[in-house]
Amino acid sequence: MDDLKTMDLRTTHAKDLDKFIKKYLEPDATFLDQVKRAVHIISSFLKERCFQGSREPVRVSKVVKGGSLGKGTSLRGRSDADLVVFLNNLRSFQDQYDRRAEFISEIWEQLKACQKECRFEVTICMYDTYSNPRSLNFKLRSQEIQQEESVEFDILPAYDVLGQWTKEQRPDPQIYVRLIKECQKPGKESEFSPCFTELQKAFLKERPTKLKSLIRLVKYWFQTCCSDLETWTPLPQQYALELLTVYAWEQGCGALCFDMAQGFRTVLTLIPKYEQFCIFWKKYYDFADPVIRDYLKGQLSKPRPIILDPADPTCNVAGGSASRDCWKNLAQAAETWLSYPCFRNSDGSLVCPWEVPPALEVKIPPAEEGWSCCLL
Repeated sequence: MDDLKTMDLRTTHAKDLDKFIKKYLEPDATFLDQVKRAVHIISSFLKERCFQGSREPVRVSKVVKGGSLGKGTSLRGRSDADLVVFLNNLRSFQDQYDRRAEFISEIWEQLKACQKECRFEVTICMYDTYSNPRSLNFKLRSQEIQQEESVEFDILPAYDVLGQWTKEQRPDPQIYVRLIKECQKPGKESEFSPCFTELQKAFLKERPTKLKSLIRLVKYWFQTCCSDLETWTPLPQQYALELLTVYAWEQGCGALCFDMAQGFRTVLTLIPKYEQFCIFWKKYYDFADPVIRDYLKGQLSKPRPIILDPADPTCNVAGGSASRDCWKNLAQAAETWLSYPCFRNSDGSLVCPWEVPPALEVKIPPAEEGWSCCLL
């Protein structure tokens, strides 16, 4: 299938996966330019127009592009963008929780006002005014965007806890101490992940180009599974698959150049082992501070699967025991795919996956002996 005439991953041979990604999955320059224009329109609106008539002075400290576009792992033609708008009026995690609905309502009202002025056209997708929404979801059309389909946005108001963070810095551990104390309140865990968007973005964006290609392939496979299964079938969140892919590469390969079929097969081989997952990183938080140490000890001893967000220790993106049915559904799909041509060599033999443990071993000595962590 050297010419790759059809966009069917099931029948693509292992040796052709790199070509498949380049031809079908990598965003082209035109697409990225159109989305960039759309992001500029909304970012400028949020910074310059949105809160001009508010009852209290509102200042936007920054607008950060998150999601796949921000991380550099977006798929061609998937025109959606997450924008986190950091507001100086939100001075704590509790402020964000209490007031985000207020700011989301204001953003929506101002979007409608701009639409009446014919600046652009917006269509609401999801906005629940009777709860405490985390985001405003809408579609944008504009004369500046020369494409038939709209660009979909998620706007998330957030507390600027990181301030003027740069990727050369590690966040102050006290930021996580405050987060942990706030998340000890019922129902608060993972509520404040948008505050750490810059860290989530940097964690993936700085990765090698080929690893990002593998992430795109896994995401495309995941979305193919979503289409193949019944619409009501629950599946894990896509971000968990992205992090699982990074983990598989780190533990099994770590090289800038690798065999794409091997990497792909490794991820799909890991998925059926979801009940053993215990995966986390020490890039932005670790065990030195006693509050963070004790919290992580509790997090890592919870029922599996466990994949902690590298930017937010309160967020288990794998979902824990409550999501096992979701993983079970995806595991069944993965096991079916493992015999497909995309995992077979030219001689018909199966590609060998990397050797990757489904869990990191954590050894925690008694506190009185001092604390250290050994990851094997």
